[in-house]
Amino acid sequence: MTGRIVITRSLTAAVMEEAQRLPGELVVLGEAPPERSALLDAVANASAILSQLTERIDDEVLAAAGQGLRIVANGAAGVDNVDLEAAARRGVVVSNTPGVLDDATADLALALILATTRRVVEADRFIRGGSSWIWGPQEWIGLQLSAGATLGIVGLGRIGMAVARRAHAFGAGIVATGSRATGAEAAALGVEAVTLDELFARADIVTLHCPLTAETEGMVDTSRLASMRRGSYLINTGRGPLVDEEALADALDSGHVAGAGLDVHEHEPRVNERLRGSDRVVLLPHIGSAGAATRDAMGRLAVRNIAEVLAGRDPVTPVR
Repeated sequence: MTGRIVITRSLTAAVMEEAQRLPGELVVLGEAPPERSALLDAVANASAILSQLTERIDDEVLAAAGQGLRIVANGAAGVDNVDLEAAARRGVVVSNTPGVLDDATADLALALILATTRRVVEADRFIRGGSSWIWGPQEWIGLQLSAGATLGIVGLGRIGMAVARRAHAFGAGIVATGSRATGAEAAALGVEAVTLDELFARADIVTLHCPLTAETEGMVDTSRLASMRRGSYLINTGRGPLVDEEALADALDSGHVAGAGLDVHEHEPRVNERLRGSDRVVLLPHIGSAGAATRDAMGRLAVRNIAEVLAGRDPVTPVR
């Protein structure tokens, strides 16, 4: 008999309507991230969990669900919040939602690149502050992406490639690391495959699109920031812990790094106060996938993965 299907956070109306057709008792834990105890209680006898990046799905949660749990459908492209090894030991399928959020996240990355390098948010705050001003030929000068700036893409996967297409349209030079950096599409966009060290040394703007793993956590540290060109920019729409934010604050204070655009944060949802206080940092509340169509598509894909597994078939987008 099919057990309960636990949805850890309320999703869009279209997705919730689709979820109602899943076989089993639907349990929705609310709008806010559930308390740990509430999550552990709710998943008892669950056959499926539709989780979000705000929930840590570890061995304790999997054990609380019991032997009837068949799938954890994570509503994100990343799965760093899910203990994949524990799921594998228990025979639980893990799925994610890759592909459907590529364009929305790439749009947001480009928005951060432009807002940071052209000082859009800083200038907006200046105007709203009521200071007197007059146009001047040396005022508010920033880096111009379309004038041959070099964009370094760390992680040229699906999202990174979508960023490369947009940056190419703006006329930027592109260097990249990642699985697709030597492929035909990258070559057509003029992407040059380089090592990580070379990328940080050459790029005017570095944008992060790699997954969070034990190897990548804290990869942008004091040493890596020091290797960047003076006056360069850092953009992060991947995962917050890729960046040592205290090291970034030091690099901004010294002027070595000219600016940063962060959609994600090292200790999310807490925001580094030094970065919050800097006019040269654009800070967003993790909205990379927050296009209306994209959030619907992500939720629908997660629901479809659950439906497939409960019907005895493979998920559409298995993690492993």
